[in-house]
Amino acid sequence: MHPVSVVANCDDRGGGNRCAFELNNDNVAKFAMALPRLVFFRLGHLCSKNACATTIACLLQISAHCLELKSLAIHFNTRNIVEDFESISMDPWFEQLRSLPRCPLSRLEVWRMPLTLNEPGFETVVNGVVGIFPSLEHCEGVKEGWGEIAKRINKLQKM
Repeated sequence: MHPVSVVANCDDRGGGNRCAFELNNDNVAKFAMALPRLVFFRLGHLCSKNACATTIACLLQISAHCLELKSLAIHFNTRNIVEDFESISMDPWFEQLRSLPRCPLSRLEVWRMPLTLNEPGFETVVNGVVGIFPSLEHCEGVKEGWGEIAKRINKLQKM
């Protein structure tokens, strides 16, 4: 097993709202299918622009195809994260993926991605993340909302 790191630079210091991370969900799915023995995966430099084309839908692809993955640092758009989780749970296209075994991921790093939620939203995101990564022990992000997500995941996993 060899750790794999894929990095796409995203300069968060520049002007404008464009993110230099140019992958989308299909690109990430192709990575996951092509590299099923990943153990550590760092996909993109994590920024706060919240303008990238990847969403949480790519997390399900990673979990279902990379069955040895233990640590993931990833960049995805959080603007509609609650709706995205609801869509995954209802979308028949994801039905087969939802029925597959999941990776033993214990660490998820989201760093500077913004996350602003109300109370029902926190529950949706926590349940969605744990549904995708059932072994998750640690979720780390420094922007608003991620500390609360991490605390709730930790509490849920101790039950």
